[in-house]
Amino acid sequence: IISTPQDIALLDARKALNMFEKTKTPVLGMVENMSSYICPACGNEAKLFGSGGVKKEAARQNIPFLGQIPLDLNIRLSSDSGKPLALSEDSAASAYMSLAEKLILGNMA
Repeated sequence: IISTPQDIALLDARKALNMFEKTKTPVLGMVENMSSYICPACGNEAKLFGSGGVKKEAARQNIPFLGQIPLDLNIRLSSDSGKPLALSEDSAASAYMSLAEKLILGNMA
């Protein structure tokens, strides 16, 4: 389940979790999307949508928290171009690599 950290977005995540539970669909875990934004000009990090809400919800639901994906222009650019960001040297790629490692180490991949 992927969600931004705001309470309103987590309402939809909870609905999805309930639906998957009813249909006996396994959930691998939760990911916090748009967890932070780092200004490319000054390097300042901003938590535009808050932070940590998904991690708290995953703990509350007793499912794995898989990680945080930043709000990053290069993610959109690579997606639009069809070139996987995770295969690049971009700093945001490390978030995807960390997520993949958790899936592999947890025998979920």
